[in-house]
Amino acid sequence: MKHFRPGWVPTLVVLMLLPGLIALGCWQLGRAQEKRVLLASYAERQAGEQVRAGELPAMDDPAFRRVQLFGHFDAEHSLLLDNRVRNGQVGVELLQPFLDQASGLWVLVNRGWLPWPDRRNPVQFSTPDQALSLDAWVYVAPGATFQLHADPEGGSWPHLLTAVDASHLWPQLAREGFAHELRLEAGPASYRLDWPVVAMGPEKHLGYAVQWFALALALVLLYLYFGWHKNKEKQHGSRHESSQHV
Repeated sequence: MKHFRPGWVPTLVVLMLLPGLIALGCWQLGRAQEKRVLLASYAERQAGEQVRAGELPAMDDPAFRRVQLFGHFDAEHSLLLDNRVRNGQVGVELLQPFLDQASGLWVLVNRGWLPWPDRRNPVQFSTPDQALSLDAWVYVAPGATFQLHADPEGGSWPHLLTAVDASHLWPQLAREGFAHELRLEAGPASYRLDWPVVAMGPEKHLGYAVQWFALALALVLLYLYFGWHKNKEKQHGSRHESSQHV
């Protein structure tokens, strides 16, 4: 190692960048594992038995539980979740309060995706008037939801939102309701339902982890190469100067 002289500037750069690159790679590996656990939980609970709406508030972890509902939609207080894209087409997801008659619990039901090609015209949808028996499942967002702008708390309905938090809706309507969104399964009140369970799968995180580790390895290899190469250039220069003096 006495012939390895990379210089203090490259050494400083490596010391600054290398820990960050490794940390980012490890973070992506951790995220991949979290997504695997999440998907496994989803698959297990989707294969399980349905629960009744009245059981949801007492559950410590209701995520992905299948729920049986019977009651009416509230057509006057619809929410439109903006910036939802399907096959390159822009649209919204329609969410409406639903009163489960057996438990008296209000739940916020996501009825699915609707196209909205022309923003000058309102989104077209209809709400069943009759009592319905519905199958749904609980969606719990993994982490904080990013919002582009503040959601309106007043004004005319339906409200156009960039993120939905059911726990914020019920105080506005002076109602007691479940704190998470329920997503419909295929049925008489559903629109397009092809939601991804996670926005980015484990394989994507693994790919990003490989990229970060590859950058870290490339940084180390460049550091070693220039350290040895610089030393060889110095040795060559010293021999050349010695030969001229002779």
